[in-house]
Amino acid sequence: MAKHKIINIAVIAHVDAGKSTLVDAFLSQSGIFRANEEVRERVMDSNDLEQERGITIYSKNCSINYGDYKINIVDTPGHSDFSSEVERVMKTVDTVILLVDASEGPMPQTRFVLQKSLECGLKPILFINKIDKKDQRAEEVVDEVFDLFVDLNATDEQCEFPIIYGIAKQGIAKLDMEEESEDLSPLFKTIIDHVEAYPDYDDEPLQLQISSLAYDDYIGRLGIGRVYKGKVQPGQNVCICGEAEEPRKGRIGKLTVYEGLKQVETEEAGSGEIVVISGIPDISIGETICYPDNPQPIEMISIEEPTLSMNFLVNDSPFAGKSGKFVTTRHLKDRLEKELEVNVGLKVEPLDTTDGYKVSGRGELHLSILIENMRREGYELGVSKPEVLMHRDENGTLLEPMERVIVNCPEVYSGTIINELNQRKGMMESMEMEGDYVKIEFIAPTRGLLGYRSEFINVTRGEGTLVRSFERFEEHKGEIPGRSNGVLISQGPGTTMGYALNALSERATMFVDPGVEVYEGMIIGMNSRKDDMTVNPCKNKKQSNVRASGSDDAIKLAPPRIFTLEEALEFIDEDELVEITPDAIRLRKRYLNEHERLQYNKARQSAKNK
Repeated sequence: MAKHKIINIAVIAHVDAGKSTLVDAFLSQSGIFRANEEVRERVMDSNDLEQERGITIYSKNCSINYGDYKINIVDTPGHSDFSSEVERVMKTVDTVILLVDASEGPMPQTRFVLQKSLECGLKPILFINKIDKKDQRAEEVVDEVFDLFVDLNATDEQCEFPIIYGIAKQGIAKLDMEEESEDLSPLFKTIIDHVEAYPDYDDEPLQLQISSLAYDDYIGRLGIGRVYKGKVQPGQNVCICGEAEEPRKGRIGKLTVYEGLKQVETEEAGSGEIVVISGIPDISIGETICYPDNPQPIEMISIEEPTLSMNFLVNDSPFAGKSGKFVTTRHLKDRLEKELEVNVGLKVEPLDTTDGYKVSGRGELHLSILIENMRREGYELGVSKPEVLMHRDENGTLLEPMERVIVNCPEVYSGTIINELNQRKGMMESMEMEGDYVKIEFIAPTRGLLGYRSEFINVTRGEGTLVRSFERFEEHKGEIPGRSNGVLISQGPGTTMGYALNALSERATMFVDPGVEVYEGMIIGMNSRKDDMTVNPCKNKKQSNVRASGSDDAIKLAPPRIFTLEEALEFIDEDELVEITPDAIRLRKRYLNEHERLQYNKARQSAKNK
């Protein structure tokens, strides 16, 4: 492999545009898999949660060979909560393939990822995917993408992007809609014509910038990055240059490069190559590895600040320790420190008390993925309501994060949606009809959108879609109304009874079935009124040998409302927690005792009145 025949590309797009599917097609058409090998869909989504949810969470690398070129491919997440994964990757690639759905057109996250690539001076290739859809409007979508390029102040050169039409699922790409094609050859040729191979800088002093981290239980921390100049070898003595620090010395341990989906050990890697190195336990993102006698650091990679925080607390409910293996503050601390090794969009700070940590991330999904992983690993914890992180500008003005919201729903529900988002301080920017559906764009504060998704699904009867993406910081928008319903709180410990739940269900939506173990302070339902109500769900009918016609009919209960982790985090109020254990997700009051709750509410009310 000639050193100067390396091209690095990233596949970027909005959620569900087909990035991982396109990478599957790249791999299968480049002969990576054996003829008899069984290959599952979205082979790059190797994490359990990625496969279950059908989304990419972590950016991952692979490589293919085409002619005498080696093409390193980075598959990136499409969800805005994982945008820190995209930001880092942009500096390590020569171009990006921007995927846009042939019927949806550019979405909020398309704008974000394209902006990042244009800022890095990259010249994107546009891939219009899913042209086999009945409602495809490929030509219109190309115009919309061009408008987006102009909107984002792209240079004339960047605006002259090559356009490929295709169906990633079938591994087909074509230069023209009418053209016949059976494979991705037009896309491969476009990449090679559009992007020059990385120049040969092998004889210059070493510059290797780390853009991503991984962790191996046997080797420790791994640094993944691109060799910008020079050559790197295992066992080589180097110096590491970070931000505002004196360069420190280190030694490269194992050196691997990507071949297909595998990492293969190599004795040397030259300029342009993406490598994985071990042996430097404190390496972090953005640092440059150089020759000790000629350090030439590259500018650090900047990552945008988190927008949302939650408190991760030790689980102190009466059911604590029944199903989890890791239940103490020390366990929480160790696990969060391990997460910080690889998750750069995350911030962890100790709370004033000794029972937990404040964890900040890029959004609800970003943090809930971490919680779900911890739950599966055997951790127990209590999590508080998500809080939006505010900023102050140089004049001392309080700023809060705003999000671009795109709503697609049947026209009949549009009035209710507009009213609800206006109450949550959202500003409507545009509205257009698409058949029986209406597409509405809002700019709304993140605070107002917390807990809105489940309400939106109810209002649109599940027929609407809501897409959010961080837009900018704006002045604080004032008070926003919260949840309008109170909850039913269990009066004491015991097992729920159908008799009691039947009586309660007349005035509430229940969250539990009969025969469920509950404790004092646990939330078992949502009240139809705004006040909280303490109830006894364990009460049973008095037994007697007297029977009356009509009063002993079988009880028929409606199915309870079961929360997913994200729905539970959206639902809770400031004085409530989500109790998360390996086998259950429960809602509870922060203070389980009724007397303590009354004191807390009085203190909160008097603080508000001041």
